[in-house]
Amino acid sequence: MPLKQERCETLQRILVTGGAGFIGSNFVRHVMNHTKYSVINLDKLTYAGNINNIRDMRDGRRHKFVRGDIRNRKVVRSLAKKVDTVVNFAAESHVDRSIRDSQVFFETNVLGTHTLLDACREFDLRFQQISTDEVYGSRERGSCKETDVLHPSNPYSASKAAADLLVNAYHTTYGLHVTVTRSTNNYGPNQHPEKFIPRLITNALRKKPAPIYGSGMNVRDWIFVDDNCRAIRLILEKGATGEVYNIAGRNQKRNIDVAREILRRLSIPMTMIRFVADRPGHDFRYSLNCEKIRQLGWKPRVAFEEGLQVTIDWYASNRWWWSTLVE
Repeated sequence: MPLKQERCETLQRILVTGGAGFIGSNFVRHVMNHTKYSVINLDKLTYAGNINNIRDMRDGRRHKFVRGDIRNRKVVRSLAKKVDTVVNFAAESHVDRSIRDSQVFFETNVLGTHTLLDACREFDLRFQQISTDEVYGSRERGSCKETDVLHPSNPYSASKAAADLLVNAYHTTYGLHVTVTRSTNNYGPNQHPEKFIPRLITNALRKKPAPIYGSGMNVRDWIFVDDNCRAIRLILEKGATGEVYNIAGRNQKRNIDVAREILRRLSIPMTMIRFVADRPGHDFRYSLNCEKIRQLGWKPRVAFEEGLQVTIDWYASNRWWWSTLVE
């Protein structure tokens, strides 16, 4: 059933969780620049949540930052009373960390989502879950549709898949007004340098080797973060309740090719590439069919070559932001 127009008209006050993280902060900035919505920004400020990501958005009439944990029911309830919509970006998201120690991933990604869903049920709020293409698992050929069976390969993606199923259960059991978005790999400004593209860029800027897992043949589909933010906002405004929407950049690249392009643009010799032991359960390829959201009028605007240069320029101009975050 399509999202009722009256629900769109009440989309005025949003609780954004994880709004000091990479995608979350870019989404908050997008909302502040392109809508009249007001935002309560809840973030625990773990290593991945950075107050510097939102320092250009001072607290005021339309933006208020609150430091807190989505697992804290008291905090969540106190904020849920003040909004009509919750958009959940809050998550532990780095696969390597989940392989080393997965407990916090399930505590935050599953139990935290459960706390938010309970608050949304209590106050009859709209809920949007921000998920990932990794819940589908690796796909050697073709592209995953929203109706495909979930087949996560690592603790991180398993925790996100569990959260997605919980969101669906709250819709089916309680009639909660929910949507889920699953995007391909995001890149752009403000991404923590533990992630693939910013790690390559920040290492290159420091004349350090570029580490590549295995043979570098693994394939990812890259989407510039603002394109994803536009899609998330579109689903909030026009998405059908209970539905999942894939968001793809249609920029499928081998890891080794992305590394070479970054080094080329920074005039770093290819001999700086270092192949390292592959991580356990490394998915070979992700690919999403995003015809569903394209029918709503969305398509990516930023070509990979353009977005990559914007990203490189941002890290080159903002060493102060990442210099204390790298090893």
